[in-house]
Amino acid sequence: MSETYVECLVKAKQSGLAKAGKFFLIALTVIFAVLMFAVPVLMIVALVTGVGAYFLNLFTDLEYEYLYLDRELVVDKVMAKSRRKRVTTYSIDRMEILAPVKSYRLDNFKNRNVKVKDYSIGEELQPDKRYVLYYEGGEKIILSPTEEMIKAMRNTAPRKIYAD
Repeated sequence: MSETYVECLVKAKQSGLAKAGKFFLIALTVIFAVLMFAVPVLMIVALVTGVGAYFLNLFTDLEYEYLYLDRELVVDKVMAKSRRKRVTTYSIDRMEILAPVKSYRLDNFKNRNVKVKDYSIGEELQPDKRYVLYYEGGEKIILSPTEEMIKAMRNTAPRKIYAD
């Protein structure tokens, strides 16, 4: 059996609120660090705001890595380019359809009540290159794979995967 291996890394867009929160916490940390020389108690506040800025950066600076290996799609979350966490694994055999977000092929699936999971870039670009995957009737997954990955997946399941 031949194995197909394709991987791609996608940077998720940060929300404006997350960017503002990081800036605010970093500014507070600097202010309290300067003021701690006058009032030593502010050292604790500077440490707390610094730790808060670190963790906010860790959980908002996200990248998703898609790994397709022999009929399985693995999604990993990379946090701040330093920590990796396995999110989930999807089998091509249990997938219902994978098509572009605005494809007419998804019209039959639009009225379903499913859990939506977004592992994409998080924004609609022109042209929109995001894809929707319906998995076992209970999940709708939004992805941003490369054309190479779609081509490799389509070779193994041509009736489930569309590139329109």
